[in-house]
Amino acid sequence: MNPATLTMELKAEAARLGFDLCGIAPAAAVADADYFQRWLAAGQAGDMTPWLAKNSPDRANPAALLADARSVIVLGLNYHQPPPPRRGRIARYALGRDYHDLIPPKLDALDRWLQQRGGTQRRAVDTSALMEKPLAVSAGLGWLGKNTMLVQRQFGAWIFLAELITSLALPPDPPAAGHCGHCARCLGACPTGAITAPYRLDARRCIAYLTIEHQGAIPPAWRKKIGDHLFGCDDCLAVCPWNRWARPTREAALTAQPYPDLREMLYWDDAQFRAHFRGTPIFRLKHRRWLRNISVVLGNIGVSDDLPALRHAAADRDPLIAEHAAWAIGQITGSRLTNGNQT
Repeated sequence: MNPATLTMELKAEAARLGFDLCGIAPAAAVADADYFQRWLAAGQAGDMTPWLAKNSPDRANPAALLADARSVIVLGLNYHQPPPPRRGRIARYALGRDYHDLIPPKLDALDRWLQQRGGTQRRAVDTSALMEKPLAVSAGLGWLGKNTMLVQRQFGAWIFLAELITSLALPPDPPAAGHCGHCARCLGACPTGAITAPYRLDARRCIAYLTIEHQGAIPPAWRKKIGDHLFGCDDCLAVCPWNRWARPTREAALTAQPYPDLREMLYWDDAQFRAHFRGTPIFRLKHRRWLRNISVVLGNIGVSDDLPALRHAAADRDPLIAEHAAWAIGQITGSRLTNGNQT
């Protein structure tokens, strides 16, 4: 089949499977690899450094994942929806079912479609050693905003990315040009100043990192700045002017899931947490860090009615839970507890 015709049919098939965007990038080395290595070396990935550094030279080279790679099919899925009114904000990508479970069946179906046309593929959904945002720019899907996130004309900042590395030689799409101009709203919106300069992010200061990736105690210096962010943060995405064209996702599985009020969940054991959040992004946080995050949020927005639940958590045998609950009690009562000691 003519490569141009194949690409046109491929994009139609991707749309039929539910993808909102599809672009083609050459399977060439990613241009931003040097910056990524410097960022890792500076320690700005925090707890993520060990697994990001693993196979880090391969992240810039699609051929490291598929020896006969000739093209990279980059796909986008819109996840935008208005956040529901409740105590404790969850990043919009995590309101519904886990995209790591939702997207692979779609990729597998597209992989089979390409196999029938002579292709060999390797898929990636934020799980393989691949620098997907630069590839998305190369495939024409959007540009990197000053907050280091992909921005797209049709859907703003609310896009999941996935890739199929293929042995098929497909005509690449023209790379996307940047359209941020002089706008710097995302830098000013970050509560912790994690965007240290345009296109520079110190993950150790990022609320998304602190509430999701960070394994231990949240440093006291950042707890007040977390505000009511329970899991992740959308502040630098939400202020982007390109979101004026954002539209609600077509994926019913991404619809916001209900959960009880924060104080009720402080009484949950691990089995209750697992039963409620299995199949959602929150599940990977695990019970102890979920209660850690609830305690920090209640320390910032809680009221006296939350104190019994926090005292229950402060008596937990897990020191991570107990210490954060004690901090929250101190914030609500004004006693300023620090590490369990009144000051």
